[in-house]
Amino acid sequence: MSIEVISIIVLILIFFIGSVISINVGLLGLVAAFLIQSFYDGIKMDDIFNSFPADLFVLLVGITYLFAIFQQNGTIDVITNWGLGIVRGNVGLVPWVILSLCALLTSIGVSSLAVCSIVAPMGLRMAHQYKINPLLMAIMIHFGIVVGGFSPLNIFGIIVNGIMQSENIPFSPFALYLNIALFIVVITIIVFTAFGGIRLLKDRTTVSEFAINEMAATVTREAEMDNQHGSKKNITFYQAVSLVSIPILLGLVVTFNLNIGFAALTLGLLLSLINPKNQSEVLKLIPWSIILLVGGIVTYVGILDKLGTIAFITEQIQKVGSPVLASLVASYLGGIISVFASTTGFLAVIVPLSVPILNDPSISTMGVVTALAISANIVDLSPLSGGGALMLANVQGVSEREFFRRLLLGTLVLTLIGPGLAWLIFVVLGISL
Repeated sequence: MSIEVISIIVLILIFFIGSVISINVGLLGLVAAFLIQSFYDGIKMDDIFNSFPADLFVLLVGITYLFAIFQQNGTIDVITNWGLGIVRGNVGLVPWVILSLCALLTSIGVSSLAVCSIVAPMGLRMAHQYKINPLLMAIMIHFGIVVGGFSPLNIFGIIVNGIMQSENIPFSPFALYLNIALFIVVITIIVFTAFGGIRLLKDRTTVSEFAINEMAATVTREAEMDNQHGSKKNITFYQAVSLVSIPILLGLVVTFNLNIGFAALTLGLLLSLINPKNQSEVLKLIPWSIILLVGGIVTYVGILDKLGTIAFITEQIQKVGSPVLASLVASYLGGIISVFASTTGFLAVIVPLSVPILNDPSISTMGVVTALAISANIVDLSPLSGGGALMLANVQGVSEREFFRRLLLGTLVLTLIGPGLAWLIFVVLGISL
């Protein structure tokens, strides 16, 4: 049995053990990487350290630290109350407002991870307060990001467009953007309905009950805050500064291309200097177990890459003869691998590998590219991805273990249905702009 096959079996065992026993999956991933290094000469200890996602670690710590400050000082309460005001009390519209915000930000070029970093803490806080299914909110955030992810201004769209230009293949970046946006909107309507969205839109009792509960909670918070900081009727200076830090964070990332994790840490530190006495409570709000989970499993995936497992799977696509069938294989390959690996990196690999298919006159080039793009991006709800990890780190009202399972189940459904549906619509039926 080859080392590639063994590593895949170990990966399956990691998730099986983590799902039936209360052991952190990240810990299993780190130990698995160590065992492979111990018994296989092709992997060195430096490979394990180099595979640890230091950038993702800083991102998770930075964002969760910043929003822990927001949570501790009541800024999140201010934002969520504003959110209820925007939808005029209709809780059923909250997920659509969140989706629209994500789509707008990604469409103008803000990176998917940056958008998720900003919106996920607020969106999942709203889901908890408004009694919306947190998985539905996570999916709406994710789908909003996917809608704008292949905008000609976003990194995914830029990568695909650049590869197509380098291969001299006729291609319309704007058509790709619209194809994916329309596909995701239709899927979102189906998902929203399946999760009881219509009932949520019509159920005015739920809104009334929330308003009563929120008023009661507000009275309680006011009474508590009056003893510490005076009147709570107006936004405090600390909350105002916290609110201003959000657009500052976006501006630093978009304008100066700064690392969002370190930028968030810097802003969090500055806010801490304003009110340093609550730092111990803030640090307790950082989801360290989730950071261990993501860091450990991503480290193991990095070992898979060094073993050649990812390349081994990718090469299988070249053995399929029919261009239509090959595009289906490529779509599912994109979905499966993107669950565990970088979507950005995979797009840079799978599109060039699919050039023989794209050059075949019997098949729609735009259809194939659209199917590949959707397949590689729609599965990023996975808690093993940066966006999914941020969802997991910010969920409220649900245990981390339970929500991890829900995200994995949602990812499994998207992986099974998304690539095949995209292939059917854009390749087989040829419905494309």
